[in-house]
Amino acid sequence: MKKLYTLLTFALLFTVVFRADAQYDQLIKSSPADVTKLLQAYGEPLFKGFGTSLNGGWNNTAQTKKFLHFDLRISASAAFVPISDQSFDVSKLTFNHLQIDPASPTNIAPTIGGNKSGATPLMRVTDNNGAPIPGSSFSLPKGQTSIIPAPNIQLTIGIFKNTDLTIRTTPTINISSDIGSVSVLGFGLKHDIIQDFAGKAPKPFDLAIAVNYNRVNYDKTLNIQPPSGSQPAPGTSAADFSTQSIDSHFSGLDIEGIISKRLLFFTPFFSAGYQSATTDFSLLGNYAITSTQYGSTFYTTINNPVHINETSISGLRADAGFQLNLSIVRFYASYSIAPYQSFNAGMGFGF
Repeated sequence: MKKLYTLLTFALLFTVVFRADAQYDQLIKSSPADVTKLLQAYGEPLFKGFGTSLNGGWNNTAQTKKFLHFDLRISASAAFVPISDQSFDVSKLTFNHLQIDPASPTNIAPTIGGNKSGATPLMRVTDNNGAPIPGSSFSLPKGQTSIIPAPNIQLTIGIFKNTDLTIRTTPTINISSDIGSVSVLGFGLKHDIIQDFAGKAPKPFDLAIAVNYNRVNYDKTLNIQPPSGSQPAPGTSAADFSTQSIDSHFSGLDIEGIISKRLLFFTPFFSAGYQSATTDFSLLGNYAITSTQYGSTFYTTINNPVHINETSISGLRADAGFQLNLSIVRFYASYSIAPYQSFNAGMGFGF
């Protein structure tokens, strides 16, 4: 199960963004502010979509479990990138050491959720005087996927009267040197209000309030060296470029009211509430910014050049779906209406 979780989530999700150090090599040559703007514009659908997917699949019924009864499930959420977030206009961004190359075929760049084929803007790096650095032109990356996934493994336990505790956790897994390492921690509480008043009387439906939070930590080492043949800028010394890494954290908060009605083995449900997601993404370590002087290439060193800290999503969310109870086996599915629509499905077992 751990292997399946790893392959479905992080091999797909993070590889499409962080698999090519060569792209960082060109971006880092510009300036910290320029790198941050490009990464933020290109990766925004990832931040929003992953946050939406993190908030999915917590609950598929308002009914809570008896004391120490449990449910273990694996599910997968997928958020769909809307057309409005599939591209961005590079000419509307202000750069310090980057400019659109006059030979560029277009000013419109795909985001990670955009077009996988076709031309992308051609950029070039400039020095402190605004002059293009020879050989510094590079094309912005193409789109990768318009579906942002987030599989989850969670355990739900009845802890006291009409209340469930849900835990999502995965210890740090070092997937590979190319992909990086990841860990997950989350928890949720759900309380069935109707049961507080109905007692042993038949209930027309179940009505619950739930609060859920989880956080994904992702780390990856990088190896971006200064261009071959370049020298430290006059008055500076060589730096250690062996401590480079990506350090990122994605968190999601979901507060919802849930209504459901069990009909034999079939339980349809509807929920509505508030969701938010935050992204904390950093490039740590020393990186080289190149420049040309008197026909020679020099570099200066910058430390921890990129830090993106943002609230990726914040707003209302509504989910509708069902749960099938077949003895100890359960099947789940739901669809979410929000700025990024998403789908969740999975299976589990319990009693």
